[in-house]
Amino acid sequence: MSVNQQTHTGPPYGQPQPGYQGFQQPAYGGQSLPGAPQSQYGAYNGPVPGYQQPVPPQGSLRAPPTSGAPPPASGASHPSGHVAYSQFEHGDVQNGIPASAAPVQRPPASQPFLPGSAPTPVSQISTFQQYGPPPGSVQQLRNHMAGMTIGSTAASAPPPAGLGYASVPPVSGSVSATGSGLYTPYSASQGPPLPSVSQALPVAQPPFPGQTIPTQRLPAQVPGFTPPPPSTGVGPSSYPPTTGAPRPPAMPGPPLPGQTVAGPPSSQPNHVSSPPPPSAMAGLHPGPPMSGLHGPPPPTHPPQPGYQMQQNGSFGQMRGPQPNYGGAYPGAPNYGSPPGPPPPPKRLDPDSIPSPIQVIEDDRNNRGSEPFVTGVRGQVPPLVTTNFLVKDQGNASPRYIRCTSYNIPCTSDMAKQSQVPLAAVIKPLATLPPEETLPYLVDHGESGPVRCNRCKAYMCPFMQFIEGGRRFQCCFCSCVTEVPPHYFQHLDHTGKRVDFYDRPELSLGSYEFLATVDYCKNNKFPSPPAFIFMIDVSYNAVKSGLVRLICEELKSLLDYLPREGNMEESAIRVGFVTYNKVLHFYNVKSSLAQPQMMVVSDVADMFVPLLDGFLVNVNESRTVIASLLDQIPEMFADTRETETVFAPVIQAGLEALKAAECAGKLFIFHTSLPIAEAPGKLKNRDDRKLINTDKEKTLFQPQTSFYNNLAKDCVAQGCCVDLFLFPNQYLDVATLGVVPYQTGGSIYKYAYFQLETDQYRFLNDLRRDVQKEVGFDAVMRVRTSTGIRATDFFGAFYMSNTTDVEMAGLDCDKTITVEFKHDDKLSEDSGALLQCALLYTSCAGQRRLRIHNLSLNCCTQLADLYRNCETDTLINYLAKYAYRGVLSSPVKTVRDALINQCAQILACYRKNCASPSSAGQLILPECMKLLPVYLNCVLKSDVLQPGPEVTTDDRAYIRHLVTSMDVAETNVFFYPRLLPLTKADVDSDSLPAAIRNSEERLSKGDIYLLENGLNIFVWVGVNVQQSLIQNLFGVSSFSQISNALSTLPVLENPFSKKVRSIVDMLQGQRSRYMKLIIVKQEDKLEMLFKHFLVEDKSLSGGASYVDFLCHMHKEIRQLLS
Repeated sequence: MSVNQQTHTGPPYGQPQPGYQGFQQPAYGGQSLPGAPQSQYGAYNGPVPGYQQPVPPQGSLRAPPTSGAPPPASGASHPSGHVAYSQFEHGDVQNGIPASAAPVQRPPASQPFLPGSAPTPVSQISTFQQYGPPPGSVQQLRNHMAGMTIGSTAASAPPPAGLGYASVPPVSGSVSATGSGLYTPYSASQGPPLPSVSQALPVAQPPFPGQTIPTQRLPAQVPGFTPPPPSTGVGPSSYPPTTGAPRPPAMPGPPLPGQTVAGPPSSQPNHVSSPPPPSAMAGLHPGPPMSGLHGPPPPTHPPQPGYQMQQNGSFGQMRGPQPNYGGAYPGAPNYGSPPGPPPPPKRLDPDSIPSPIQVIEDDRNNRGSEPFVTGVRGQVPPLVTTNFLVKDQGNASPRYIRCTSYNIPCTSDMAKQSQVPLAAVIKPLATLPPEETLPYLVDHGESGPVRCNRCKAYMCPFMQFIEGGRRFQCCFCSCVTEVPPHYFQHLDHTGKRVDFYDRPELSLGSYEFLATVDYCKNNKFPSPPAFIFMIDVSYNAVKSGLVRLICEELKSLLDYLPREGNMEESAIRVGFVTYNKVLHFYNVKSSLAQPQMMVVSDVADMFVPLLDGFLVNVNESRTVIASLLDQIPEMFADTRETETVFAPVIQAGLEALKAAECAGKLFIFHTSLPIAEAPGKLKNRDDRKLINTDKEKTLFQPQTSFYNNLAKDCVAQGCCVDLFLFPNQYLDVATLGVVPYQTGGSIYKYAYFQLETDQYRFLNDLRRDVQKEVGFDAVMRVRTSTGIRATDFFGAFYMSNTTDVEMAGLDCDKTITVEFKHDDKLSEDSGALLQCALLYTSCAGQRRLRIHNLSLNCCTQLADLYRNCETDTLINYLAKYAYRGVLSSPVKTVRDALINQCAQILACYRKNCASPSSAGQLILPECMKLLPVYLNCVLKSDVLQPGPEVTTDDRAYIRHLVTSMDVAETNVFFYPRLLPLTKADVDSDSLPAAIRNSEERLSKGDIYLLENGLNIFVWVGVNVQQSLIQNLFGVSSFSQISNALSTLPVLENPFSKKVRSIVDMLQGQRSRYMKLIIVKQEDKLEMLFKHFLVEDKSLSGGASYVDFLCHMHKEIRQLLS
């Protein structure tokens, strides 16, 4: 059945589900469920095979309750150090709203659904879940979030077209509700506020006159419920209930804004494993606010008759029924009449909260057709998900630099108030699409680039020429510098040089200078770099077929080494080493008939036994190299050596580059924990018991400082390390990754490597890694105009001082994230400038400077800051900040800090920029309306909230990957792309429209593709037509589809061609080759697939999007009160 089409009312609670026969349903009293599945699926890059079948899950595919203890009552005492309500910890806590404090009542089984209600898909109900809370707590819950309305309201002007969800401008203080899903406010006379309490929340300040602030108002429904009828009070009703209706238990008074609200939503997580404790069931108030997470205590006076309270627990105007949500009871909403029965519980319609898919689609439609011209200061670029052309007219392309905000506060106080981090994600060597021009190379001869005398900034479009062109004033530090005679040129009537358009450094945002000898090590020009291939030949590597595979591939791959644009052949020289407990060096000099092997067994004191003949030109030594690559697999075919060394391998490569006096890259292929006696020897210290303890951070830290010192030596020589790992067990990625990380290298990981399923992915990664553009011996410095300075850096690099980012190698996929702080005031007139200068050696051995310039606006109004932010870049920064935080703080502290910072960002907007509205409304800035959903994805990621099947090595690996990701990669990594393949048009080149990452969006009759930059899943529903299965998989039935496929079969029919072209297109967009995993519905692998449906609750206890939105709203109200 397609959940997207028909409404499914769902069977009564607690009954077994059709379609999931044999799965025992959880009882609805909330008892703990026996035999909940402990998933054992393969890790991120783990194999599909080798996954043990868990015990048949009793009832579903969601996480089990984690404890049988009752959840703490709102007022219960807590053990010291345990935060009572933490949405994110394992244990007796839950997401969303704290456990119900009212007696549990079930709605009658035959209760009807309201018209227009969201369908409840079968798969949704058949998950581990505490079923619906009582109507009593429904009322309280409604208070929690009720006034969130969707639509864009502007302060004094309609929102720009194409933004927001409703195009209805507010008229004279009320919001028109026609068809737009907004509540209709009463006039003040219909429901005057209670003055004594309404002061609890600061009234939001209107923005300064004439300013438009697009905002996002969210529907205030709590998950699981419709809004109450318009005139229903929230306290004890002053009217008798309509006969026959189930009456909610009396509540002593409404919670105030920001206060705890009892009653879990129906999409409750499963940590709550038993009914609420008796003390909480007595209908008394919840106790005092706990752990500072809740607002003021409930009012002690009862609601006064005649003053109905608003649904959202704040006071003031009442609202009419919401369009499309059905009236409170049949008949026109009649504001003076007594309330009818409370409506049946209903889930918050996920379509009414901000959708990433919608935002991406709108941006594509609005900004995809026009080129992005960079001539104007402080322009926000199109989203990373939009295909657009860039025309450089003085500012660097967003492909090179993206900022969290393009309009930064003039003062540090304003920046502190908003809590919006000011950061730039810089990708200095980014690859451009073929239709865009590469940066021009400018050669100023022996004198080198023209620079400011004081701050040493490079000539750029923002420098101001004065005195007829004889001097220039620096745009960064205002110092005046003489123009060198050879560089002099007259000015035109506007003060511009007449050669303005002839010089890239005066008219473009990005360009390169040829560096002079002064910019080179030891004042001499560098030699071309070298690549050294270092192959583990221990038992595991040989037995799995890996050694033979690498040697076969290298024979052809060496013809594709990177080369300068017009060169005939690559200038890069190559060398070869094999190793297990000892190292084998090979002499492949072109004059030899056969390669010669030299063994170094003294690994404690590493040296290179030969100089001449180790690093060679590929073309000259082709036959000797081919002979060597044929012989290596045969030489070690019968090895019994299982132990390996690791640090001496890096030392050997480093010594070889030192001897050759060049920079270069080591490609190391390694299979096991290096336990052999040698420097850098490691022990197995993996301990899952440390998870969620204060010692968890040690799992991310290297177990010895040896590798940090080795990395430092590598950086000094320009020796970059790329590491390919093939583990069958714990390998200590956190320690082995130190050198690749600090030298600017990459790590690739293929857990449980199997030749037939993994070779294609490994070979694609290897080819791309060897061929991609890379700069060696790189140093990057970011200069800023007066007022701000770069204070913090994130990425794969080494820093020996506070300003220079040093990388032995920097490739076209790596980013460096830079955070800025104020050190003075900025002015709105002059704005702020960044200049990123990268000094590097090209693959031909040429020393170059690549310069990227960017100008930003500055503002004195917070509204301008919030109007010019980029959420994708903000999330990229926040993820990197958090992933670094786990090295020094408990994971829970890191998560709480993230939530708190985002709540402060949104609360500051609410307080200072949004038009006044009820406290119960969640109001989000237009360009940050996806902040909650994306932040929740970061919080649920494997580094910050691992499920039981995620290994320590996986977490260290993902931490390493994310730290160097660009904005497009973090976007799809945290919120994967989900495409309905069956909806693809086989006759067009376009992709099918993406859908949201939630199980309820999947239909049993369709096939879907999900990609996150590391994996591609193809999910096949149980009811897919046989013809589609035949066309895509070449088998005649669902049961015959094989999970072991690593590529789709090549079949000659339009559907197969279309799907394969989509897969190829996605592979081409990503920096790594994604592993293809076929998932059949209801199969054991489906749990791994569901891990990536990030809008749903996660197995590891992460909140659903709807629950997290409730939680964020509560945090914001907390801050405002």
